[in-house]
Amino acid sequence: MNGRETLNPEMHQSISEKLRSSGVSDSRQKAIQQALENVNKPGFRIEPSAILPLMKPVTWFPPMWAFACGVVSTGEDIAANWSILLRGILLAGPLMCAMSQTMNDYFDREVDAINEPDRPIPAGKISKSASWLITFALIITGFLVALSIHPYVVVIAFVGVLMSHAYSGPPIRAKRNGWFGNLIVGLAYEGVAWLTGCFAITQGIPSRETIALAIIFSLGAHGIMTLNDFKSVVGDNIRRVASIPVQLGEKKAAMLAAVFMDAAQLAAITILVLKGSRTTTVIALILLVAQLPMQKILIENPREKAVWYNAFGTLLYVLSMMVCAVGIRP
Repeated sequence: MNGRETLNPEMHQSISEKLRSSGVSDSRQKAIQQALENVNKPGFRIEPSAILPLMKPVTWFPPMWAFACGVVSTGEDIAANWSILLRGILLAGPLMCAMSQTMNDYFDREVDAINEPDRPIPAGKISKSASWLITFALIITGFLVALSIHPYVVVIAFVGVLMSHAYSGPPIRAKRNGWFGNLIVGLAYEGVAWLTGCFAITQGIPSRETIALAIIFSLGAHGIMTLNDFKSVVGDNIRRVASIPVQLGEKKAAMLAAVFMDAAQLAAITILVLKGSRTTTVIALILLVAQLPMQKILIENPREKAVWYNAFGTLLYVLSMMVCAVGIRP
């Protein structure tokens, strides 16, 4: 469905039947049907209070943290480079990540109408045309901040915009297959942000160890993205989005997510061992072992425990990122 299409009565009836068969309550079904009408209404609407929710601040942390990890991994004096650090964190989170979220909400508005009918576009608070205006404003502002850091960072920011479109928009729309979509997000949120942090401080080619860690933790983030898909299983099934939980089933998807995250941390710990960083190796091992019993709970009840694990288990994963960044400093 593109931005010019509206749902016909037959589609409404089909979706209603699928919602009922999925056990969705009548009140929820009513909200979803209204949201499906809202997402493609013509005109320009924007409620200022809905702009921040459209940008999803809760998603900003991973790229901001990865950028900071990249900075730390260089071993450079952070106090002497505080301005670059702050501008880079602003670029990674409130600008580029927010841009990717507003772009995704535009292209995903029909799916969001089913999974999250209270999101700004399905709720009718922001029209699809207004969401594009916000997206372009974030892109232009992001490019200006990137230019203030270094001209090459503008190129990196442009690549980030292309990755966001490849994930959400046609013709690629990688998110329709969880294997590819999760990979793109992991690379963008972790790897690109990490390496941008390195380059912003040193303005040179990052070390082999930091490049390796950026790639490793990007692949591990594939598991984190899989956990995020559990909340959308009903809508993904209806709209035929092949997320990992839809393809493998919830329990196998949870096991796969844990494997991705654990394998990434083991690979990072191996780099610390080779680097001879004993203290950080021990800390990273402790953080990994602490996740194992939590993963057991997650796998037993994936849909209900995915949010819980993202709050606690994933926290240990991201702490391990910083520990490893400290461990590879020159």
